[in-house]
Amino acid sequence: MRASQFHLNTLKEAPADAEVVSQKLMLRAGMIRKVAAGIYDYMPLALRAIRKIEAIIRDELNRAGALEIAMPLVQPAELWQETGRWDKMGPEMLRLRDRHERDFALQPTSEEVVTDIARQELKSYRQLPRNFYQIQTKFRDERRPRFGVMRGREFTMKDGYSFDRDVESAGKSYETMYAAYRNIFNRIGLTYRAVAADTGAIGGDRSHEFQVIADTGEDALVYCPHSDYAANIELAEAVPLLPTRQPGSAPLAKTATPGKETCSDVASFLNAPLTSTVKSLVLACDKTYETDHFTITTQTTLWLLLVRGDHELNEVKVSKIEGLKAGFRFATESEITEHFGCKPGYLGPISPLNPIQVIADRTVANMSDFICGANEEGYHYTGANWGRDLPEPDIIADIRNAVAGDPSPDGKGTLAIDRGIEVGHVFYLGDKYSRAMNATFLDVDGKPRFFEMGCYGIGVTRILGAAIEQNNDARGIIWPTAIAPFEAVICAVGWGKSEAVRLEATRLYESLLTAGVDVILDDRDERPGAMFADWELIGIPHRLTIGERGLKEGIVEYQARRGGSEQVKLAPAEAAGYLTGILRGKRTGTQ
Repeated sequence: MRASQFHLNTLKEAPADAEVVSQKLMLRAGMIRKVAAGIYDYMPLALRAIRKIEAIIRDELNRAGALEIAMPLVQPAELWQETGRWDKMGPEMLRLRDRHERDFALQPTSEEVVTDIARQELKSYRQLPRNFYQIQTKFRDERRPRFGVMRGREFTMKDGYSFDRDVESAGKSYETMYAAYRNIFNRIGLTYRAVAADTGAIGGDRSHEFQVIADTGEDALVYCPHSDYAANIELAEAVPLLPTRQPGSAPLAKTATPGKETCSDVASFLNAPLTSTVKSLVLACDKTYETDHFTITTQTTLWLLLVRGDHELNEVKVSKIEGLKAGFRFATESEITEHFGCKPGYLGPISPLNPIQVIADRTVANMSDFICGANEEGYHYTGANWGRDLPEPDIIADIRNAVAGDPSPDGKGTLAIDRGIEVGHVFYLGDKYSRAMNATFLDVDGKPRFFEMGCYGIGVTRILGAAIEQNNDARGIIWPTAIAPFEAVICAVGWGKSEAVRLEATRLYESLLTAGVDVILDDRDERPGAMFADWELIGIPHRLTIGERGLKEGIVEYQARRGGSEQVKLAPAEAAGYLTGILRGKRTGTQ
């Protein structure tokens, strides 16, 4: 490709409404153009990168035995109503009607449609396992689209679905896809972590997220640098920081703490470590039932949750505790006052006005001589101890966020925390969708069985943003070679003035094309500074510069986009071989 025939339209400044680095750089590089909130044109440079990502995905999935299909963007409401998700999905699912007033949705995902395929096409256990995938446009009507292509409304996603005859074989399909995803992200060339994750609203009981490490990531990733342990913050186990409970030595004392409502303020006022304080949080569970044909009654149960003063409650972990699985909310001030006799800020587990279920984090359950609210405004207890001053907790559970420096749950070091951008997710779904849609096959015994399913997604266009968030500098984008719009650029300085430059640049360009290098020849006759600035902004990994002065000295200059500005001077006859050697090493993983 020659630059004079290509579409390049770079900007010196990003639009004022661009929020994150990737959005700013993609707009400046002319890769995307905003059409509406969360909806973009993908221009030729961006589309070349997208196609390379898709090619890697297809290659690895096909190798793993998955079969590509194409499901419709517009999907009938009837399928979604079978699983109950037509109502549950909420306003993120864009609904529409055709001329016959029939309801449809723009697909945000395709579990229902693919399950319908399976129940019609897969009749026997002999046809299993099957794994179907597509790379298709999705639409989710985000309340506040942001971060450019990373949280847009319209996007390209690879979604795949496996169908198996039993749990064991479904586990094998899951492991196959997990390995394929590792191969995909290794080939793309991004620094990532595969972390254990909460299954969330999609269901299932096994899940891993593939997170690209970036300071601007929305998700907190907890991992052990010395082992394979990794999980997102919602799922990361927080081990008890006190292995056993020591006998209490201090007497219980009600101590005045006027105006001190937070653990940090109380600890500072009492000249005590924050780790000696206990934070009290009150949750409410509402259960609604019909007492007769005309009366609906709501019964509310309160729960007191205790975490150490320097820790934060993890609501996802709490939602897995029996009694709170059906849903909860934070109690109102009036509910708290009714049960504890005081306003929030002075609450504690010792002698509330009304009985209440107490859940203590595992660290809190092993604390002694701790500080907690006295259920009286302006007072806290010091020297509180389980068993002596208050009953043992009703439930002891891991209900806090893990923090950097905690012991790793696998016992192989301490935990660290990075920020990440989710670009892939694998789920084991079980029979959630097949049972809801009565999707069965005949097993070896001739009896119908529900399919065991898995679900596997990759945000194709999201990878663009994540790659840039991870790989950029003050000059612009630094693409991993595997997904760069072009692997290399030849900058022909003085193209319009020097026949020698034109001849040598053309010779080198044709040599690289013959060697299979995805190269663009910049024949625009731009000033060197402007030419170099464009390609550094766009982020092409490798640059060869040919100029009349250099040719007179018998040299062509090579410069890598990553790793500084050091230039390598090469004889013109050596340039093609030098670059192909670098690229060959990167393609085979030796460099």
